Amino acid sequence: MAEGSIVLGVPRETFPGETRVAMVPAVVPVLAKAGVQVVIERGAGEPSGYSDAAFESKGAAVVTRADVFARADLVAQVRAAGANPETGRDDARSLRRGQVVVAMADPLGDANAIREFAASGATLFALELVPRITRAQSMDVLSSMATIAGYKAVLLAAAELPRMFPMMMTAAGTITPARVFVVGAGVAGLQAIASSKRLGAVVHAYDVRPAVKEQIQSLGAKFVELPVEAADAEGKGGYAREMGEEFYRKQRELMARVVAESDVVITTAMIPGKKAPVLITADMLHAMAPGSVVVDLAAERGGNVDATRAGETIQVGGVTLIGPLNLPATMPYHASQMYARNMAAFVQNMIKDGTLALSTDDEIVRETLVTRDGDVVHAAIRERLGLAAATH
Repeated sequence: MAEGSIVLGVPRETFPGETRVAMVPAVVPVLAKAGVQVVIERGAGEPSGYSDAAFESKGAAVVTRADVFARADLVAQVRAAGANPETGRDDARSLRRGQVVVAMADPLGDANAIREFAASGATLFALELVPRITRAQSMDVLSSMATIAGYKAVLLAAAELPRMFPMMMTAAGTITPARVFVVGAGVAGLQAIASSKRLGAVVHAYDVRPAVKEQIQSLGAKFVELPVEAADAEGKGGYAREMGEEFYRKQRELMARVVAESDVVITTAMIPGKKAPVLITADMLHAMAPGSVVVDLAAERGGNVDATRAGETIQVGGVTLIGPLNLPATMPYHASQMYARNMAAFVQNMIKDGTLALSTDDEIVRETLVTRDGDVVHAAIRERLGLAAATH
């Protein structure tokens, strides 16, 4: 396959426990049609189940890590900058001024890491900032990865729960179905609802945004109505907006009964760039039946449960509390496949006449552009760093 005019380099991920890769063999020919040649570090796809031979068979060049950074016009990664603040520093030293990096970078969570990255002179696009507009749906890595997290959360709960999810009619009598309560009906929550229903559970769900009631019901779950004022609960891009502490206090009081009646609780409530709201207290856990399971998908952001320990499974009374980190990396084959498709769509959007056109007239480019020419250029991140508004 002939080389394209744009070289996209894919290094092996270095963040501890990160098994995903930013490109998969099936997507290489798609990029080739757009004039993009893929070079990938030897062994980069192996943790995800993609061999070097599979990449080569689709036209990618398998090279050393140094060659990836030396040859690439655009470096595609799963984690960069704030999403890989320690081991990613070596990558930053390998970058050159004007080189483009596209990755998840945790820009709103670790603004200082973004400032440090900017010193490399490279241009950074943070995929977490892809605007939630129709044209950008195919680039939405947060939704792709949340789909996997929601699914895996149900499997974790089912494996820990000392009872089965479905109702069964057996010679030994009828087994009643498990009761699952999903808190937060974003992409992860909706996938958790759907997966719990597939396993045969009776599912209830709640979200601070009343507008999602219909989506919850369409998946066969019962929407939990809490008589608490939730005006303006939906922020930019359809995400839940941060509410006041008094709101969360009332919410916890009203939610306590539903939690106590549930065998499994899966919490998914996160606010972009903020600490996750505490929705479930230790007292609420103690009111649950022994053997119940809680999976806190917000563990990485502090947790929706006040007792959550990120990356650990603990016992609180008789309840198993799971605080998983990076669930997509536990299913890296499909997580990488989805991520690579998002990446390809994002890159293709920037290609004009065979070259990378980084025009901020395009909303997608403008909203995801974080660093350029040695400076932090994204307005929200500059504000977090206490910098004056950019003049360019």
